[in-house]
Amino acid sequence: MLYAPFVIIIFALIVVPYIRFAPAEEARWHVSIKVNQDRDLTGGAIRVVDAPPSALADVDRAARALPRTQVFAGSVADNHITYVTRSHFFGFPDYTTIQYVDGQLKMFARLRFGRSDLGVNGKRLERLLGAVQG
Repeated sequence: MLYAPFVIIIFALIVVPYIRFAPAEEARWHVSIKVNQDRDLTGGAIRVVDAPPSALADVDRAARALPRTQVFAGSVADNHITYVTRSHFFGFPDYTTIQYVDGQLKMFARLRFGRSDLGVNGKRLERLLGAVQG
């Protein structure tokens, strides 16, 4: 028990800054979505819906309005965008890739650190789908 304060201090001084400032490689996170059906994963979720071409712009507006979210790579003109959303307290990054291909809007949200996202990424995708489905 005597070590608990030291563990907390080390966590605060080393792990939290690493999580907040660790570089992210575009090639790893801004990837094409190859899946054509919905999936719930331990650390994320995938959603695929038929949608009109305007859907990507609608989702882009909704994603940019999410708290602590910014564009990581891509654009609406590319039909492929990846966003990073950071958790409120520690700043854990989650990556959300949105792609429009052949009349389908494909969305893939996943965590970077840890094993479970506690359903946060799936909920984020459902919220973004609301921008398309009205």
